[in-house]
Amino acid sequence: MNDAFNNTVISRYPDGGWVKHWFNRDGTYSAEFSDGRRIRATWRVEGERVCLNGIRPSLMMISRFCSPLIEADLGDTWPSRDPLGRRVQNVLAPGR
Repeated sequence: MNDAFNNTVISRYPDGGWVKHWFNRDGTYSAEFSDGRRIRATWRVEGERVCLNGIRPSLMMISRFCSPLIEADLGDTWPSRDPLGRRVQNVLAPGR
């Protein structure tokens, strides 16, 4: 998680949409969607997963979401899925 602090994880959808994710050392999380929506949550590593808890406002009635914990350096990309199961391509981008 250390490389995620002070940087941005960007999830890109096949249709061109994106979500920018910001993880903070104090366990807080925020995100901005390409359509202007914003969410907040807390995050925690649970075993081999990183989990968002208390997502507000909730996404389609989803207030908790976990995904595999990935070790990534700046510029690395990896496939994943969003809370609704849609495919995304993530990248760890420099800066906020």
